[in-house]
Amino acid sequence: MASFAEGVPCWADAMLPDLEAGKRFYGELFGWTFGPPDEQSGRYTQAFLDGDAVAGLFPKTDGRMPTTWGVYLATPDAAAVAGRVREAGGQVITGPVSVGDAGVMGQAADPGGAVFGFWQAGEHQGFERQGRPGSYAWMEMYTRDKEAVDPFYERVFGYGIQPIDTGDDLEFATWSPAGKPANEETAIGGRCVMDSRFPAEMPPYFLLYFAVEDCDEAVRDVSRLGGRCVFGPMDTPYGRIATVVDDQGASFAVIALAEPEAGPVT
Repeated sequence: MASFAEGVPCWADAMLPDLEAGKRFYGELFGWTFGPPDEQSGRYTQAFLDGDAVAGLFPKTDGRMPTTWGVYLATPDAAAVAGRVREAGGQVITGPVSVGDAGVMGQAADPGGAVFGFWQAGEHQGFERQGRPGSYAWMEMYTRDKEAVDPFYERVFGYGIQPIDTGDDLEFATWSPAGKPANEETAIGGRCVMDSRFPAEMPPYFLLYFAVEDCDEAVRDVSRLGGRCVFGPMDTPYGRIATVVDDQGASFAVIALAEPEAGPVT
């Protein structure tokens, strides 16, 4: 299994109202198969592609909880991350809590309100496949308060932040892991400032991208399966992208990568 440097996305999962419907949707869309639900962990179910672990699905226990995809950022010390989150002005929502032999997880919100998970690996290291069709490719965090969140992620994960000219007036920057030069080649995610083009009621959030062979075909499949496209498809220097919503309301993006590995895609 791969190991992940601190702050690097290492896992993703979706919290859904209907687990079986989610398995049908993502199974058809990405070709995923699913392991047995873990009854001791709220029926948490791992998704696999050709035997490689690629994501997780689990049912909501409270209808008031959001239907959403979430990302987990790797750390060798979940307790230390929780401490830095509090010191940097964020909020620890859950944990750190042991998940059996799998590892230790936590969930936090940055000062702007965007929620993310953090994961200290045990037996479960994280993604066994990424950057290839049917697997995780990239993440972006959307915020209205870069002055608060940029120092937060620098403090908590040591990210190097590099502004990027997107050509459309969006304020975008990439995140690179601590100890790496801050540039597009080392980037593991991005930060975008939400402006008037985003509905005022839309909260800050993380958007996860999954790689596909053909973006347009994936969008058609999403619609056929009961979801919808909310943005795109459009071409970028990094590949053809679209933002979609599944049949239960969870948002994510798909990208037909121009290169074997993902780069910034906004």
